[in-house]
Amino acid sequence: MVELEVIEKLHIFKDFTADELEKFPDLCSLENYQVGESIFLEGDSAEHMWIVMDGNVELRFEMPDARRTTHENTLSSHNRDLPESQIFGWSCFTPPYKMKLSAYCTSRRCQVLKINARELNHLMEKDTSIGFKMMRYMVQVVGYRFKQMKDEVAKFMGINLMNSW
Repeated sequence: MVELEVIEKLHIFKDFTADELEKFPDLCSLENYQVGESIFLEGDSAEHMWIVMDGNVELRFEMPDARRTTHENTLSSHNRDLPESQIFGWSCFTPPYKMKLSAYCTSRRCQVLKINARELNHLMEKDTSIGFKMMRYMVQVVGYRFKQMKDEVAKFMGINLMNSW
């Protein structure tokens, strides 16, 4: 359980009423990680949605030859400074409910808010106002992630173009 004051400060909940916010503390817990620790791994069951409270988190793809993943495998970075960047783990909303990437703490310390996806999905089905507000915000998160991906592809294509000269 997390204090209501922690939840109230998060951008994702800015449009929620006081009554709606009171339904979230029991769904949430805070977890702390150290640099290099994995929060979850690619292929894990997507049982939680995550919000960066402090520090930096990178989402990376795992190498098939079992080499340790590095910064070079990063597809997106997340921190608390940019609201759309705070959220990760949205595979909990889409079948087959498996993590598509791995999440690693990349700062000295990370604190993340972990939200139980099964209970969150149940709450969103039961209270459609909460469901609408959550999904409206998640569309912004997905849009931000696509922009990050587009920027990475453009950078990669530019490097390849420069190398072919």
